[in-house]
Amino acid sequence: MTILTLVRHGETDWNSGGRIQGSTDIPLNETGRAQARELAERLAAEYAGREVVIVSSDLSRAAETADVIAAALGTTVSRRMPGLQERSYGDAEGMDAPTFYETYGPWHAADVPNAESWPVVRERALAALAEVVAETPDGVDVIAVAHGALIREVIMFATAGEFPREGERLPNCSATTFRLDGDAWEMLAYAGVAS
Repeated sequence: MTILTLVRHGETDWNSGGRIQGSTDIPLNETGRAQARELAERLAAEYAGREVVIVSSDLSRAAETADVIAAALGTTVSRRMPGLQERSYGDAEGMDAPTFYETYGPWHAADVPNAESWPVVRERALAALAEVVAETPDGVDVIAVAHGALIREVIMFATAGEFPREGERLPNCSATTFRLDGDAWEMLAYAGVAS
C-alpha cells in the first residue's frame, strides 16, 4: 500500500497570462515560488515523521517546485522523470485560451496538429507512477510533482471519470492524494476547484 500525492507545479508567467505551456519549458515566476514555499510548509507539517520519496517532471517549473518541497521535508528529489511531463500541445503551445478555443474548439475534444493524444498522456503518466511506486519500499509515501493536464488524466483514471467534474480546474501548487493498494486507487484528498 502506498500513499501518492500528485502536486501541480507553481505558477509561471504563461499560467498568469492564460497561455498554453504544454512541453515548453517555462520557469516558475515569483508567485509560483511563493506558492511552492507555502505548499512545502503545509506538506512538511503533514509528512512530519513519515518517510517520503519525491519525484518530478523534468520540466523546470515542476522540478523547482519539487526542490522547494524536498528542502522543506529535509530530503532531495530522487528522480526527474520525462514520463511526468505535461501533455505536448503541438501547434497550440504558446496560444492563449481564447485563441485555442476559437481555433480548435472544446479543450478535451480538440484535435490539435502535432499534439500528444490524451490516451498516450494517461498511459505514460500511469507507467511513470507505477515505476516509482514499484521502486518505493512499503510504508514510504510518494510525492510526484507534475502538470495540470497530466494530473487530470490520472485523476480521471483513478475515479473512473467521476473527477474532475465539468468546469473544475486544478490550481497551481494544488495537491491530490490517493491510496494505492495493488491495482486499486482510492482518492483521499481532491484539489479541484470551480473555474
